[in-house]
Order: sequence, then structure tokens, then C-alpha cells
Amino acid sequence: MTFVSLGVNALTAEAALAAIMAGAWAVQRLTGQSGWIDAIWTFGVGTTGAALALAGIGSSEASGWRAAGVATAAGLWSLRLGLHIIARTRQAPDDPRYRKLIDDWGQSSPARLLFFLQAQALVGAALALAIALAAAAPSSELRVQDAAGLAIFAFALGGESAADAQLRRFKADPAHRGRICDIGLWGRSRHPNYFFEWLIWVAFAVVATGAGPGAVAWIAPALMYWTLRYASGVPPIEDRMRLTRSDEFRTYQARTPEFFPRIF
Repeated sequence: MTFVSLGVNALTAEAALAAIMAGAWAVQRLTGQSGWIDAIWTFGVGTTGAALALAGIGSSEASGWRAAGVATAAGLWSLRLGLHIIARTRQAPDDPRYRKLIDDWGQSSPARLLFFLQAQALVGAALALAIALAAAAPSSELRVQDAAGLAIFAFALGGESAADAQLRRFKADPAHRGRICDIGLWGRSRHPNYFFEWLIWVAFAVVATGAGPGAVAWIAPALMYWTLRYASGVPPIEDRMRLTRSDEFRTYQARTPEFFPRIF
């Protein structure tokens, strides 16, 4: 991928995600259920990234098998996470993170939510661009980066799926009502699902590394880490746990790492 085509892909991704997130805003306004926002964003990023990956198959540099594999990986990530968010949304009255923002914004919430979702579109465009860059690596041979990226992606997708399943089973048990999940992966990290989500974007960046503007793909895991660790991921969840389960959360916090899992 040349720097010119990099710019074209970036603008295409941003235009697509801006339109998709404007649609997510409209869905929230119509339904009053903000949980749909993250599902729409996930499907939007996966679809946009896969489309950009497949669009490059006709170029002289890109390898068809790599582009198809990267697009498939993006589709698997998007489908699994999107369906998980839909199932969660259907069981909850509203997403507490968005609800707090909307309540805090008051009468200006419609306009501020639209602006906030357009910021999410920018993040999504960076992720979709990383997918396109991974697909465009100019080599028809299986490289070390390809094997390493595939291994990281499989590990991350499996880990995130396992973390979500463990949390779902924990919450389904009436004996655990009102308690903090600290079993399995949740005993090694307070947010293992976020850690593995970040690792997925490390995988795409690894595949993209090595030629042309491929290093730009590392913006994706950097943005995802900042978003999850400091913005809309960890902080609102932990603030809510401090308010609702302060004593138990302090104990959990003292023995369990926040983001990167404890190995031993």
C-alpha cells in the first residue's frame, strides 16, 4: 500500500464509519436503548475493515490469500463481539455508561451524543485502516509476521470469548447476585475481556508490520488501549463498582491487576 492509497483508505473508512455512527445515534434516539450503539459500531468497523481488505486483492502488491484471511479474521471478531453485545443489550434496560453520560449532559445530550459517536467513528476508522494495512502486506509468501499475527489473533479471540462466557455464567447463578466476578480469567485481571480485545488489534498491527506504511497500523492498538484503559472502558465500570460494591471492590482491586493479567 502506498501513502496515497493509505490516505484514500483512511478517508473511505472515516466516511463509512461517520455515516454508520450517525445511524447508531438515530437508533438510540428512536429506541431509547443506548446498548445498540456498541453493536452497530462493532459491525461497522468489521464490515468496513473487511471491505477495504478485499478491495486491495486486485493490486499487484497484495496477496489474495492474505487479504481473504485478514478479512475473515475481521469478520470473526466483528460477528462474535457484535452478537455478544446484542445479547447483552436485549437483557438490560440500558447501557449504564451511556446512560450516565446522557443524564450528565441533560438537555444538550442529543447533540453531545452525536459528537461523541463521531469521535468513536474516528477510532473505528483507525481500526479499519489497520485491517486494510494487514491485508496489503506486499508478499505472497507466509512471513513470520503472518504466523505470529494469526497466533496472537486466535489466542486473543479465544481469550475474549472465554472471559465473556465466564462472566455470563457467573451472573446467571442466583448465588452470585450482587457479587463481583472473580473466577477464571477474572481472577487474573479485573478486565480480561478488554485486555484480549486490545490484543486482537496488536495481531492486525503485527501482520501489517514490515513494508511501506504498515507501521501506521500500530495506531490501532495504541488507540484501543487508551480508549479501554483511560476513556470509555475501565473508568466508568470501576467507578460504578466503587459506588455499588465498595468494600468487595477494594478487596478485589487489591489482589487483582487492572488490565494486564497476572500470569502466576
